Amino acid sequence: MEIINRKENPALDRVELQFQWDHSNEATPSLSQMVEAAAKAEPGADRDMVVVKNVNTRFGMSRTTGTALIYGSAESKSIEPEYVIERHSSRVNSATKENAPSEEEDSQPEESEDQPEESEEGDA
Repeated sequence: MEIINRKENPALDRVELQFQWDHSNEATPSLSQMVEAAAKAEPGADRDMVVVKNVNTRFGMSRTTGTALIYGSAESKSIEPEYVIERHSSRVNSATKENAPSEEEDSQPEESEDQPEESEEGDA
């Protein structure tokens, strides 16, 4: 990941990074990979306070550009829309999610009734 522009925004308690990522012969980087790289690029950044937005990969090119916002506190991060916060929290939840079977499901198979259909033929 290459940082193109770094801007400190003290009014919103965040650092704004414009980045570009060349990924030749590889897939487009995932959201979690971009968050990790942005957190490494900014010393002292907490991964939970990083929001990646405006990600764009041009068709036919192996270059992805985007914006990473690194907030100083959870309170300052609260200005982000709910769907963005949910998207980034699902990144964390999917990594720690356990696939446990639920106890509410019944393990009894449904019974099927094999009764022949009755056909009524009327003579006119």
